[in-house]
Amino acid sequence: MTEDLTALGNDLLRAIARLNRWATRHASFDVPYAQARLLALLDELGPERVSALAEADNSSQPTLTTQVQRLEAAGWARREADPDDARASLISLTEQGRAALDAVRHARYAVLAPVLEQLSPDEQDHLRDAVALLHRLVEATSQPSPLPPPNSPLRKD
Repeated sequence: MTEDLTALGNDLLRAIARLNRWATRHASFDVPYAQARLLALLDELGPERVSALAEADNSSQPTLTTQVQRLEAAGWARREADPDDARASLISLTEQGRAALDAVRHARYAVLAPVLEQLSPDEQDHLRDAVALLHRLVEATSQPSPLPPPNSPLRKD
């Protein structure tokens, strides 16, 4: 990877993370941030085992188990038997969970809307193009990687 692409990748990830944190910090919503993040993960992945959610969130299974229990207590998630393994359960969003997630997303958009409105029509068009490109990048990440991770003993660089 060239230095130029490394810098681009780092700048992209930093900008997205900063915008995400800014919107979350300024938005007003009643869902605790960790639970909002888990609701979004469930929305993205669909019904999953706690172990798969923990791996996707890069957190421990006990931590995710506690968060799932909080979602269940709020009526935002439910457990269902895994059709592939009756000993396991799948966690999924309830309609109340989807409504809570929609409220969080709306609150975050509401703080961003005035900033977007300050952009010129041409800048808004450029941003639409950039968002379309970001969607393509996200889609590409769902494809299997042709190479092992950089620090993997399987990698032969």
